[in-house]
Amino acid sequence: MAFSPTNLFELTMPSSHIIKLFVLQYQFILLCLPRLGLGDCDRKRNFVLNDSDTISSMGNVFKMGFFSPDNTTKNRYFGVFYNVSESTVIWVANRDNPIPDSSGSVKISRDGNIVLTKGNGEIVWSTNVTTSLVDASVQLLSTGNLVLRDNSTGRTVWESFGHPSNNFLPTLRIIDNINTGHKVVVSSWKTPTDPEVGNFTAGLQALSIPQIYTWNGNRPHWRSGPWNGQILIGVQDNVDGFTVVNDSSGTFYFTAPEGKFLMRITLNSTGSLVQTLWNRQTQNWDITWLAPQQECDVYGTCGPFGSCNALISPICSCLRGFEPKNSEEWGRGNWSGGCVRSKPLLCDRNNNTNCGGKEDEFFRLPYMKVPDFAEQGPSMTVEECRSLCSRNCSCIAYARDKNLGCMFWSQELIDIQQFSNVGEDLYIRLASSELDGHKYEKLIVVGLVAILLCIFIYCWLMARRKGDKGKLDAKLYESGQTYPSDSSGIVIKDDMDKVNLEVFPLFTLETLANATDQFHDDNMLGKGGFGPVYKGKLADGHEIAVKRLSAASRQGMEEFMNEVNVISKLQHRNLVKLLGCCVEKEEKILVYEYMPNKSLDVFLFDTSHPSQKILDWKKRFSIIEGIGRGLLYLHRDSILKIIHRDLKPSNVLLDEDYNPKISDFGLARIFGDNQDQANTRRVLGSRGYKAPEYAMEGRFSEKSDVYSFGVLMLEIMSGKKNNFYCHEWSLSLLGWAWKRWNEDDGVALIDARILSPSYRAEIMRCIHIGLLCVQKLPKDRPNISVVLSMLSSEIVELPEPKQTAFTGSSQQRQKRSISLNNVTLTEVDAR
Repeated sequence: MAFSPTNLFELTMPSSHIIKLFVLQYQFILLCLPRLGLGDCDRKRNFVLNDSDTISSMGNVFKMGFFSPDNTTKNRYFGVFYNVSESTVIWVANRDNPIPDSSGSVKISRDGNIVLTKGNGEIVWSTNVTTSLVDASVQLLSTGNLVLRDNSTGRTVWESFGHPSNNFLPTLRIIDNINTGHKVVVSSWKTPTDPEVGNFTAGLQALSIPQIYTWNGNRPHWRSGPWNGQILIGVQDNVDGFTVVNDSSGTFYFTAPEGKFLMRITLNSTGSLVQTLWNRQTQNWDITWLAPQQECDVYGTCGPFGSCNALISPICSCLRGFEPKNSEEWGRGNWSGGCVRSKPLLCDRNNNTNCGGKEDEFFRLPYMKVPDFAEQGPSMTVEECRSLCSRNCSCIAYARDKNLGCMFWSQELIDIQQFSNVGEDLYIRLASSELDGHKYEKLIVVGLVAILLCIFIYCWLMARRKGDKGKLDAKLYESGQTYPSDSSGIVIKDDMDKVNLEVFPLFTLETLANATDQFHDDNMLGKGGFGPVYKGKLADGHEIAVKRLSAASRQGMEEFMNEVNVISKLQHRNLVKLLGCCVEKEEKILVYEYMPNKSLDVFLFDTSHPSQKILDWKKRFSIIEGIGRGLLYLHRDSILKIIHRDLKPSNVLLDEDYNPKISDFGLARIFGDNQDQANTRRVLGSRGYKAPEYAMEGRFSEKSDVYSFGVLMLEIMSGKKNNFYCHEWSLSLLGWAWKRWNEDDGVALIDARILSPSYRAEIMRCIHIGLLCVQKLPKDRPNISVVLSMLSSEIVELPEPKQTAFTGSSQQRQKRSISLNNVTLTEVDAR
């Protein structure tokens, strides 16, 4: 028997029965009427909700009734579940006391409590409200909250949200009262099919700075990091829309507003918090967030003073100035013992012996999940935080968050993790001798740079004295340039001596200014990280593209010289041709061949561009193959082995026949013949296209270019940027692609403009190859020669892709304008 909304009515029964139900319009209320001419309600009311009955909430989102967990038929429980998915139970009354048959029923007892009884009348669960209620009612709210009310006062005396099971829902408050110790937590099921209270709980810990924890028994299992008023700073992919509130009475609570979509966070039986959203199309729950996701997320994986980084092997390392407490166990991969200081602090020595010495110093660790047990200090600058910590010998580390202010640590530093582009700068206290070597390294580098600079200046002066300038002029005129002397004569300026003129022609500033009508805005094709790009026409009619370094650009002479030196040595039909450059006065300018069809991102992402209809699947596939051949030339077939490091749609230019040409070699690096990878402290490039090992550690190789190529492939096939944000699932393009692939729904990724039964199999194969290219670990990605063999079907059978990198939602998604230029637009993104 199922009850649903009706107009106000009374359900009467023969005198041998009592009123069973009174339903208010738009509400579902089970109550006992105190007086209705049928005698004393307290004595005679016997409303019953039997095993086969259900009652829905307003809007029919939730139901309450009896159920058996999946894969079981014997035990029966009373609970609340979703209407769209009755197997998705959000709250259970009798978790530890199932009813062995279908004889159970729910009613309001004489004292006003909700009670669950067996067929023999034995009570197996009750709300246990101690105050007797004469006039009580029960209501299932549209939020999924089951409430018991005192009708005489309208007060809610009990609610299921105050006693949650394993699910956190919007408006449910996870509470920690620091004055009374009262907590509201969620607790896991014992197993996926047994609602009995399991080993794990999750809740808010509000002492000092509020954090979300999961506990395995009494031991922390996962920690969110402090709440800074906007986000949880220890979570790489924050859960959107949630907030921690202090009601000023000592009660802190974690909650989320009701949204457009059905959302829940479940604490599963293995201790993971899993956020899911209901997908109306597939009629399934889509996972949008998970914690912990990896071993490094588990609390204290590397022990005290150990740092965890999931992208390296082994994942645990001691902080600078520390060494394993037990080297033998550490070597076996048991890191729980953590690390100890290699050298005592001055503070410790003075406390013991009152000896002098050089003051302790602080070492900065960037992008860190800060340790547990932070003590919040005043709102100060970083230097003020440092000064305050340095004056207190018990202070062994500090950090500063712009919203929280100073954070200090005086206990063991536990649960530290290395992030990529999020997290805080953590400053740890070390003995000065631990940093001396670091200072000496800096001095050596500075000394070498000074020596090289002196040698460079000496050689430059000697070259000028020998008249090399005139010889270089002759070389330039012999290079085949035919520009009229009145506007395009190539004149060597003093600033140009820094460029290798023997292999590269130079333009004067006057020539380029005239070609672009004095760099007029009407000739601007676009603007990027390097600066504006202009269309120009030389006096002989040749069209050119002029990329002019902006004064505000974060790129400089290093990137400029790198591009000149690299691309001048390369010749391939899928690489853009650099015609020359200009280094004059304050100007640094690159001159390219003009590409009439501009850059690839215009066709993929600019919805206002009329030429989007032209880029059909055949052209897209040809572009993918052309980019691959260009990468193969860079990696294997050119005189130099080149790693591009900034492959993206705006750096792929299209000629009049839509042939792709890779451009922007400002960040490219030359490798030796036997070199497989390199490291850099200066991580540059565009967010969304950098491989995880490069973005997080500065390690780059052929496989980091392959990763960027995989992202580009998925963008070409979907017509969406990797910073695309799917509101329905809160996933980036990579996360969305990975999810759809695992659900055998890869077709959902395909751009509707190219979706055709004729090409479906070929596009699906390319999606498969793209996912192989963006696998998390470099060793799992194919090299570019293998990718081309896959694309040409020389390799027929493809391996199954493993977990992609950066699949979750990101707090750092930003809207970026389309690159309308026909040359390179590099976004420089330092770590």
